[in-house]
Amino acid sequence: MEIQIKVGLQGHQTKMVEKKDTAKSYGSGLAEVFATPALVALMELTAYSSIEPFLPLGYSTVGIQINLQHKKASLPGAIITCKSEVSSIEGKKIFFNLMAWDENGLIGSAEHIRYLINSEEFMQKLAKK
Repeated sequence: MEIQIKVGLQGHQTKMVEKKDTAKSYGSGLAEVFATPALVALMELTAYSSIEPFLPLGYSTVGIQINLQHKKASLPGAIITCKSEVSSIEGKKIFFNLMAWDENGLIGSAEHIRYLINSEEFMQKLAKK
């Protein structure tokens, strides 16, 4: 099986912060600002969706590591843009650099690793546990 993903491949996602995306709603704090777990989810979505079209049929990826810096708060109504870039590939590991910003500038950055899986085999192994 050959992976068709190339270093430098980029992805983009945009999201408006809603009340359900706040730290208060997530239970990760009391502030009505874009939650760190919501930022992680947006970054994973951006990385995942950028490479999914290039994977062999029946394969997907799972996130196995993220090193995130959430640098600045964003209020509900803010538009968050996230960009991912494949920085390297080592076997079944795909490494990403991610950045997110709102109308006022950079709000977060991360290094992220996703692991290539055969979706059916992966789920069968979990069902046997």
